[in-house]
Amino acid sequence: MGNNSGASAGSVALAFLSGALLGAVTAVVLAPQTGRESRERVTGYARQRSHDLRDLKDRATDSVEEVVGRGRELVDEVSCAVREALEAGRDAMRREREMNSLD
Repeated sequence: MGNNSGASAGSVALAFLSGALLGAVTAVVLAPQTGRESRERVTGYARQRSHDLRDLKDRATDSVEEVVGRGRELVDEVSCAVREALEAGRDAMRREREMNSLD
């Protein structure tokens, strides 16, 4: 019944960002520049990816909270329907007993 598209989308996004970071670091390290410039570029990339990952986490958290909220609403609706059905069944049994006791 569960839908794992949110979880797999998050995994794909995380893998993509990790791969992008690894590729960027590799390109910077292999580029012909000073060590200081390389470190600054790597630090800049790492900071940006860190922000990207935080944004991804926030969106994933929001999605999970939304799904949990929808699940609670569904449980409430089903519980209400079950209570109503049980009450209707009890009423029907009560009426049937009353009809049988009159006979």
